[in-house]
Amino acid sequence: MAEAKNIQEQDLNQLLKVRREKLAALQAAGKDPFQITKYDVTHHSKDIKDGFDAMEGQTVRLAGRIMQKRVMGKASFCNIQDLKGTIQSYVARDSIGEDSYKNFKKYDIGDIVGIEGEVFKTKTGEISIHASSVTLLSKSLQILPEKYHGLTNTDLRYRQRYTDLIMNEEVKDTFVKRSKIISAIRRYLDGQGFMEVETPMLVSNAGGAAARPFETHYNALDEDVKLRISLELYLKRLIVGGMERVYEIGRVFRNEGVDTRHNPEFTLMELYQAYTDYYGMMDLTENMYRYVAQEVLGTTQVPYGDQMIDLGKPFERLTMIDVVKKYTGIDFNEIADTEAAKKLADEHHIEYEDRHTKGNILSLFFEEFCEEKLIQPTFIMDHPIEISPLTKKKPDKPEYVERFELFITGREMANAYSELNDPIDQRERFAAQEAAFAAGDEEANHTDEDFLNALEIGMPPTGGIGYGIDRLVMLLTNSPAIRDVLLFPTMKSIDK
Repeated sequence: MAEAKNIQEQDLNQLLKVRREKLAALQAAGKDPFQITKYDVTHHSKDIKDGFDAMEGQTVRLAGRIMQKRVMGKASFCNIQDLKGTIQSYVARDSIGEDSYKNFKKYDIGDIVGIEGEVFKTKTGEISIHASSVTLLSKSLQILPEKYHGLTNTDLRYRQRYTDLIMNEEVKDTFVKRSKIISAIRRYLDGQGFMEVETPMLVSNAGGAAARPFETHYNALDEDVKLRISLELYLKRLIVGGMERVYEIGRVFRNEGVDTRHNPEFTLMELYQAYTDYYGMMDLTENMYRYVAQEVLGTTQVPYGDQMIDLGKPFERLTMIDVVKKYTGIDFNEIADTEAAKKLADEHHIEYEDRHTKGNILSLFFEEFCEEKLIQPTFIMDHPIEISPLTKKKPDKPEYVERFELFITGREMANAYSELNDPIDQRERFAAQEAAFAAGDEEANHTDEDFLNALEIGMPPTGGIGYGIDRLVMLLTNSPAIRDVLLFPTMKSIDK
């Protein structure tokens, strides 16, 4: 086995050496492809195939990577891959000239070429380009994975996304859809009168979510700062300032683990709308999800794994108490106090901390017994106040708040509040968070005096929501892991 591996490595090294020798020969002949600065492209492969009836006989110029090549004496075929797909080119000595044809025969799989020629259809019915010229635009000095086995090593695919995009067409399709999803979100919100804004990534107080921040040092100011964990507190400042509908799509950073649903840096969208509440956020969310699915996929019936997710029908709405009762038979309305809740947790083998209260225990029951069962779109409403430090209390049940989370395929997709705009109440909530931090909760919020000052200036009743953009892309592209929808996911250094 070791001997066979050594032979393979020697063969590979020889092939790589040959490619460099070909480049050196081109450079010595004054034909260095890396000296070429531009190539005027008129069409892409899919445009030509889709528009063949009108384009037959037309001269086109396209550029891309050689993915297959069949040399047959005085005429050859090659397949060129560009942004939109692949197309065959017929390259004949009599059409491009003897010297050019000799050069073409030496080109390798992976080389990038520009091809000019007429659109035609071969005897077998394949739409192709009859080349009148072939220009080498870039020499590939590495060897692509073998076509039929492709790039299958998952770790290598994430580390070398550029190769993954070349070899796996469905991967490129995922990221094309990702771009379309974000564009559709922007169109929808712009049409609803929202304004897109940008807020700081480096902050002195990373608040707005329960997460541990990354920390760094700002040399110019000689201050320690943090990377933001949410967009919330600055966007609310803008609501105070009179910008009634704002949203931001941007990266946030959370110093936490990596798994199929989590990456330390990810794309979050938050939006805030004055003079509405969490019910308004539910309506907006339903309508936006349907709009985006229809725009990108052409349907609201979305396949995910072995499930068919129906975004077309009204999303179910359940309180956290209701859904825990539905799946466990336990009604937390009948649980008298924290002591009784902890006893229940012990009976159901749910781990908790000494500082946890009845509301925390309810949340733990929900996470343990309910989340994974919420496959079709479901709004889970009215969370306990202990886990919602920035949310308005329910007037009739002040131990709960006007908050919802959207779950689809057992995953949290969005988190929304009727925003807390009472500065006195907010200060008390911050104090409770500071106490939790002192008791060992590293994800607790810290008091933000400038934000409290903004609330004292006055914030109108406001609905706010945060969306995990990566999880929405996972849903609409049928991707099982967050790394599949991040072009460059976080990876452990290869030398560690």
